[in-house]
Amino acid sequence: MRITCVGGGPAGLYFSILMKLRDPGHEVTVLERDPAGATYGWGVTYWAALLDRCQEADPVSARAIREASVSWRHGVAHVGGERVVRPSDQGFGIGRHRLLELLADRARELGVRIEYRREVREPGQVGPADLVVAADGVNSALRHGRFGPTVAHGSNRYAWLGTRKVFDAFTFAFERTRHGYVWCYGYPFDDGTSTCVVECTEATWHGLELDRLGEPEGLARLGELFAEPLDGQPLLAGPGGLRWQTFRTVTNRRWSDGKVVLLGDAAHTTHYSIGAGTSLALEDALALAAALDRPGTPVPEALADYERERRHALLATQSAARYSERWYQNVGRYLSLKPEQFFALLGQRHSPLLPYLPPQLYYWANRAVEESPALRRLRGRVGNQVARALHAGRDGSGGR
Repeated sequence: MRITCVGGGPAGLYFSILMKLRDPGHEVTVLERDPAGATYGWGVTYWAALLDRCQEADPVSARAIREASVSWRHGVAHVGGERVVRPSDQGFGIGRHRLLELLADRARELGVRIEYRREVREPGQVGPADLVVAADGVNSALRHGRFGPTVAHGSNRYAWLGTRKVFDAFTFAFERTRHGYVWCYGYPFDDGTSTCVVECTEATWHGLELDRLGEPEGLARLGELFAEPLDGQPLLAGPGGLRWQTFRTVTNRRWSDGKVVLLGDAAHTTHYSIGAGTSLALEDALALAAALDRPGTPVPEALADYERERRHALLATQSAARYSERWYQNVGRYLSLKPEQFFALLGQRHSPLLPYLPPQLYYWANRAVEESPALRRLRGRVGNQVARALHAGRDGSGGR
């Protein structure tokens, strides 16, 4: 099969690896519009469950990724002048540039051809191909109207920054200003650098003049606000400079059209506060490769199977992401709680019930549930069913 992946991010590169492993005879090409080594952002996160799945699919790349990552087993929140620590599942951080470098090296080792500075706006520009994989991100050029894309913009502003402060855990910090709260999410991704995503409401962004300050002044103001969790280390902008954005939630009515199929952020996005973007991209690649590898399955049927499987798998994650995004858009509602209580609700921000109950009442109800194994199991079943139903009803998928 002749396969062309448009986009040299994690989704496209990992899919190319998987297809060459399944059949070295596949002719696989990756077309990336940027130069080699150019990428946005700082570090990305993933969790142990993903590493286990990647280990089964390709132990070589999984081992390289693990060795290049840093990890943590607890979370920290700076709120109300206090520092609260809680245990968590094992998480990992890796530099986005390093991740792409490792995946590209592995792809080339298996015989994948990677062409940089190749921008593709139309499927016809890729040349002869049996399958075109649109892995070209949230701004996908191949995701035209026939896929039925919908893009919804969040109301908060955020900036993806870096810092030389090396956090020892996934760290949250909430700082109050006279214009409202500003908060950040920080996590390490190598021995000397961490990612630090800063977020605030539109009103706070204007009030602090972050919409008008130049890059040095804006970074300095944010550094002053988060001086304690950063231990005085400055915040750093990437190659694209200090860019304030609103998050875009991408959905599509369909994920394939003829020989073109969507992968990763081109097909769907989930709010960055749940740290799932890279994991979902690699899981998409795993599912698409497996669907195409089923003997006797025509390509159109395989693409339909891939879409059906991933839509179902994504329902709970997308619901969690939407509730997390909403929680941060209304974070002031919860910051009157005691720091320990606030951190508990921070961990429960994915709950579909949280927005409808007074924060104090939800906290005590959740604490009672946590102390009862039977109630925890019931909460898990009911919560997942409610989340799936609400999400399916909202996007019109009907759970398909």
